[in-house]
Amino acid sequence: MGGNQSVPKITAQDRAILESRDKIKQYQKKIQGILEREHEIAKQHLAAGHKDRALFALRKRKYQESLLVKTDGQLENLEKLVSTIEFSLIEVSVLHGLQQGNEVLKEIHKEMNLESVEKLLEETQEAREYQREIDETLTNSLTVEEEEAVQVELQVLQREATGEQTQPPIELPSVPSREPVAAVPEGAAEAGPREREPVAA
Repeated sequence: MGGNQSVPKITAQDRAILESRDKIKQYQKKIQGILEREHEIAKQHLAAGHKDRALFALRKRKYQESLLVKTDGQLENLEKLVSTIEFSLIEVSVLHGLQQGNEVLKEIHKEMNLESVEKLLEETQEAREYQREIDETLTNSLTVEEEEAVQVELQVLQREATGEQTQPPIELPSVPSREPVAAVPEGAAEAGPREREPVAA
């Protein structure tokens, strides 16, 4: 599926551009050294009273400066080329990835065409109908007591799966809704209410 395709690499032309950029940078460093040296030479000639030689050194320095300006322009152009190369490599990599993805999609579509999907749906429907027929046959062949036992066993399995207790809960007596009547001592009801004794004056 295109997995053997090579990743895009830098061509010989691209490598030559990169080498040219490096050479220009090295040349610029060399010119910078010449500029500093000619400046020192001009100062020395002026100190020695040789104005003409100092002027010649300064002219040479100015010429080197013009070369440096030109190399700056060349370096700028090469930098643009390098940026273009890098961007082109990115574009090629993206295109390469898109091509691989497109091939993978094509393979998937080959494996999952419309006929395969329809066939899978038909087989699934047939399996459901077959399962329903088996369920109906089993249900009709059991007695009422056997079916109830199956339902109880199913409930037990469901409780075990959810972690509930399998034992039936203990039923406690219900709490009375009214307060209990206080116990009356024996003989108290027969005696009736006592008469109050007269209070001594």
